[in-house]
Amino acid sequence: MRPRNKEKEELVKEKTIEMLVTNGFESFSANKLAKECGISMATLYIYYKDKDDLIVQIASEEVSKMRQAVIQGFDPESRFETGLRVQWKNRYQYLIANPVLSLFFDLLRSSSYQDKIYNGFRDDLDNQSDLFIKNATKRGEIISLPVEVYWSVAFSPLHSLIRAHYEGQRSGGKPFILSEEILWQTFELILKALKAK
Repeated sequence: MRPRNKEKEELVKEKTIEMLVTNGFESFSANKLAKECGISMATLYIYYKDKDDLIVQIASEEVSKMRQAVIQGFDPESRFETGLRVQWKNRYQYLIANPVLSLFFDLLRSSSYQDKIYNGFRDDLDNQSDLFIKNATKRGEIISLPVEVYWSVAFSPLHSLIRAHYEGQRSGGKPFILSEEILWQTFELILKALKAK
């Protein structure tokens, strides 16, 4: 068996994400990927068992990297507003700096690969977020909510703003660029929605 070449492996990851975001899962194939990377199919199969293994491994690695970036400087013992602000800032910076990855994550969420990548996936982000929510609820800082409701209220607006920023327009076709002012104005509304009265 030939040794793995890190440069080729990185090229395969980069081109896989790029091709999936551009053309979707339906038109993606290992043959097209190998051709795009200028490598043989045999070389591709040094790294991955098949097309599904390739997508799942690359997606899992990228999701894990993003989730680690989100918890940089995050303390689950912090006050609610402080901790949520850190998570918003980290998500915003990561997703704005990695627009193709952001689109890739959106694509994964609406694909049959979602279960293979996200189900049973627990990491530091999950553990720290669970503790953070529990602590904030116990201190009476936020209302008690099912975790799914909390995540929807806390982060869906941020992701919608970032998506509109990538598209360069809001509904109705008017131009849109996400500014720090809009970002933190939205954050303040989220705080009001989640805080205990």
